[in-house]
Amino acid sequence: MHEAPVLADDGGNDPGATRPRYALFGDPIERSLSPRIHTLFAAQTGIAMHYSAISARPDTFAAQLAQFERDGGRGGNVTVPLKTLAAGLCRSLAPAAQRCGVVNTLIALSGGGFHGDNTDGAGLVADLTRRRQLDLRGRRTLLLGAGGAIAGIMPALLDAGVGEIVIASRRAEPAEQLVARIGLPRRIHTAYLNALADAGRFDLVINGTSAGHQGQALALPSRLVAPRAIVYDLNYGRSAIDFLAWGRADGAHDVLDGLGMLVDQAALAFALWHGVEADADAVHAQLAGSGHAAHTD
Repeated sequence: MHEAPVLADDGGNDPGATRPRYALFGDPIERSLSPRIHTLFAAQTGIAMHYSAISARPDTFAAQLAQFERDGGRGGNVTVPLKTLAAGLCRSLAPAAQRCGVVNTLIALSGGGFHGDNTDGAGLVADLTRRRQLDLRGRRTLLLGAGGAIAGIMPALLDAGVGEIVIASRRAEPAEQLVARIGLPRRIHTAYLNALADAGRFDLVINGTSAGHQGQALALPSRLVAPRAIVYDLNYGRSAIDFLAWGRADGAHDVLDGLGMLVDQAALAFALWHGVEADADAVHAQLAGSGHAAHTD
C-alpha cells in the first residue's frame, strides 16, 4: 500500500522533505497552480511525493537546480523564464525537447543530472483535441510571441496537422531563429506584432507572450480571426482576460485560456516521473469550478 501523499508547499521547511522531492522552478511562481495540481494527482494515485515551488531567476537557476539534486530531487517542472536555459543544463533530452530546444519537465537520472523533456505541446493538443473535441487539421495559425512558450508548442501543432503558421513577435530575430530551429520554412513564416492588419484571417490564434501577466494589453487589429477560429491564451486566469476579450470581440468561435493545457502537461509530466496516469479531466473540472487564477507555467 502506498503512503499517504504529502501536500505541496511553497518551498519552505517541510516535514515531508524525506519523501521523494519534486519542484517547480521559475519566476514569478507565487500564484502558480502546479503545486496544487500535483498534490491532487498524488492524492488520486496514492503516490507519496513532496512538491515545492522554488523561485529561480536565470542567474541563480543552475546553482539552485544543483542544490535540488543534492537534496534528493527526483524531478521538476520549469516555467518562465527558464525553459530554454533548462535545456542546456540537462545531461540528455527527449525528442520533443530536442525539436523545440526548451524543457519544461526534468527527470532525475540514476547516474546524476537530469533528463529533459517537454510536455507543453502535447498538453495543448490534448486540451484542444481530446477535451474540447476540436479539429486542428489545416487551420491557418497565428502564434503571438517567439519565446520558450511558443517554441514548446510548435512541433506538436505541426504534428497535429495545422496549416500555415505565422509567428508574430516584436523583434524579427527571435522569430527567425525559431523558424530556423523548427525547420519547414514553407509552412512557417514570420511577421511583426505591430504589422498584422494585412496578415489575413486565421483559424487558430495562440498568445504565448507575457503581456497579460505584466499588466499589458496586446495591440491587435480587428478582423484577424476567421469565423470558425479558436483563440487560445497559454496564460490562464486573470492574465488571459484581455486577450480573450479581444478574441470574443473579433468573433472567434472558441475562446479558451490555458488552464486545460496546464493540467494536461502536468499529467504527462506526472506519468513520466511515476509511470502512472492521473485523471487530468477530474483535476481540470475541480480547478475550473473553483475560479482559480494565476500565471502561465
